[in-house]
Amino acid sequence: MTLVLIGLVGGIITGLSPCVLPVLPVVLLGGGSAGQDAELARRRPYLVVGGLTLSFALFTLFGTLLLGSLHLPADAIRWLGLSLLVLVGLGLLVPALGHLVERPFYRFPQRGVGADRNGFILGIALGAVFVPCAGPVLAAITVAGASGRIGWPTIGLTLGFAVGTAIPLLAFALAGRGMSRRIGAYRRHQRAFRAVSGAAVIALAVALTFNLSDIVQRDIPNYTQSLANSLEKGAASAVAPGGGGAGGGGPNAAALAACQQAALSGGSGLEQCGPAPAFSGIQQWLNTADGKPLTMAALRGKVVLVDFWAYSCINCQRELPHAQAWARDYASAGLEVVGVHTPEYAFEHVPSNVAAGARRLGLTFPVALDNAFGTWNAYENQSWPAAYLIDATGQIRHVSIGEGDYPGEERLIRQLLTAAHPGIALPSATDIPDTTPSDPAQTPETYLGAERQQGFDGPSYATGQFTAPASLPLNSFALAGAWTIGQESITAGNGAVITLAFHAANVYLDVGGAGTLTVSTGGATKVIRVSGAPDIYTVAAEQPARDAVVAIRLSPGLAAYSFTFG
Repeated sequence: MTLVLIGLVGGIITGLSPCVLPVLPVVLLGGGSAGQDAELARRRPYLVVGGLTLSFALFTLFGTLLLGSLHLPADAIRWLGLSLLVLVGLGLLVPALGHLVERPFYRFPQRGVGADRNGFILGIALGAVFVPCAGPVLAAITVAGASGRIGWPTIGLTLGFAVGTAIPLLAFALAGRGMSRRIGAYRRHQRAFRAVSGAAVIALAVALTFNLSDIVQRDIPNYTQSLANSLEKGAASAVAPGGGGAGGGGPNAAALAACQQAALSGGSGLEQCGPAPAFSGIQQWLNTADGKPLTMAALRGKVVLVDFWAYSCINCQRELPHAQAWARDYASAGLEVVGVHTPEYAFEHVPSNVAAGARRLGLTFPVALDNAFGTWNAYENQSWPAAYLIDATGQIRHVSIGEGDYPGEERLIRQLLTAAHPGIALPSATDIPDTTPSDPAQTPETYLGAERQQGFDGPSYATGQFTAPASLPLNSFALAGAWTIGQESITAGNGAVITLAFHAANVYLDVGGAGTLTVSTGGATKVIRVSGAPDIYTVAAEQPARDAVVAIRLSPGLAAYSFTFG
């Protein structure tokens, strides 16, 4: 119920936000262009908003799963909605075409859809293009969809959000119907108004296609952003393990969850966390003989460290040298390190990108490509990096989440190896520097894509031209020049600059494409060449950590994903 209420309030806020402004003229006109039938006129606003709510909820909840299973591009739903909008607009202009568009819905019960089905179809099209408005409160739904972990809490959040969004939109649609009733000219020229509605729908589709509607959102301050950000935190915590979950679970879930909670609280010694789940949903294996898969059953008798990572994750890149050193030094003593690469970004699904990343990091242990999040879900994992230490009998004995405490983790590995092979002579402990940041004031990871953006200092985050403010508060960033704002990344256009105010010793930018970064900080300027799949590049190094500002000019076409710090 908490998630339903969070979704409901978040939906109402979104229905009143600048994001909805481009579709309001169509909702107003669509709610009032029902022809001469009084009964159809009464039902039409409900049909428009009902279709919008249904398609918005379904596309938001299952869109990522659908696109992934069909191997379609991430914006396929948007283009489907835009195409349907054009068809609906043409159907309003040309009645014969409208009947053709409505024909697939003729099998719906008359009382459910009504004879004037165009209103329902219009709502479906609007729902598809309205999905990007989901905003911060649905970050949890996006992650659930990407990982395939859709359960009742996530469904409740989605439905609550969809209904909340429908409430203000229905008020606008009813207002449109009320205006049509009160304007005498409307009754005398209903056919002309229907044509105007069709033209408005087509104009909206064109504006959305070329991102012209972003001008409205960019020039009008986002007066609901702070409220939406507050709701995001509640939604994210509610679907996390122990807070309701996004799905999954089993007879040993409680023991594993308790070990994960202990890891978040500072860790402990060896525990009983239940049997290790099998590797599942693995697309491909790297660093095994002939690419053959490993199984937990075949590894019985060995101590196993299952390490979840992603190749462009800076936290993982600081942790992996320790895992590699253990794999090298303790292999003869019976240790097997298995890296499970579960992607955080779309580009991390590409096997060649992962293989190149593993080579750059010097990884020689087996790597499982967990693109479908099968093994991630089996372990109920939530973090990059995260390691699960398994004894020779196949039981998980320790969970490590995040960076640090490598001597403690290695001590537990040695204990399990000694327990499995009493009297074994182990090599000396490894001596790899621990580079885990320890400054509590360090700037947190900063995502740049619209899906998880935080820290932007500006009126609106939408594709177009940006102007940077004269100064920036700490832990925020600003844009200047032309930018295309995507869900996961932002793509540079002419004169594109990111300015970041941070507190850290090192700043890394996850960026891909071919071009250059011209970095200015502390009065010095350097040029960094970027080439190939996205990866992290060091853009600032301050010793010791301090408050500073860095400005980065990106060549047109480069795509930036996030800032991380160390």
